[in-house]
Amino acid sequence: MATQSDRRAATRAAIVKAARRLFGSGGFHPTTMNDIATAAHVAKGAIYHHFKTKEAVFEAVFDLTSRELVTEIDQVSRAESDILRAMAAGTRHYLAACSKGSTGQIILRDGPAVLGWERWRAIDAQHFGGKIPRALAAAMERGLIARQPVEPLARLLLGAMTEAAVACASAANVKDAAPRYAKAFAALLEALRTA
Repeated sequence: MATQSDRRAATRAAIVKAARRLFGSGGFHPTTMNDIATAAHVAKGAIYHHFKTKEAVFEAVFDLTSRELVTEIDQVSRAESDILRAMAAGTRHYLAACSKGSTGQIILRDGPAVLGWERWRAIDAQHFGGKIPRALAAAMERGLIARQPVEPLARLLLGAMTEAAVACASAANVKDAAPRYAKAFAALLEALRTA
């Protein structure tokens, strides 16, 4: 028999799932709490029991989408034995995913606007952005790139990736843009290589 805690978790999951579908297809602003309640098959009050605002619902959706995307990126990156090539492969996947569909709508189009730049970056740092400093430190340990302060280099690379993702997401021809930016980022990583 399901406990009260199980029922609460199931309701919250249904709300986030429905909101993700709606935010991903129509965007944050046009989506109402009534839309989410209807799609989740819950009363509007149930949403407010779990989330104080529509922005709070969006943050839960953004976090879930980010977690799932980083899991995909990890799978792609693990196929590479070289750290710099793994970073390039992960970035290629990130750019492709953020250039289309609901992932791009949630992560890049609505994410910074709804959450604000600082909160968007903080959540990203827990997922994709947090991997960059660790990968760079590992590359330095293995002698693939010159030793240097990790944080400035990580921020510069993350800034380049973020800008590339935004450019891809707003490009007229996403299929062409994402591979071009991924290739340029891979070249940037290779320029750091010392061995």
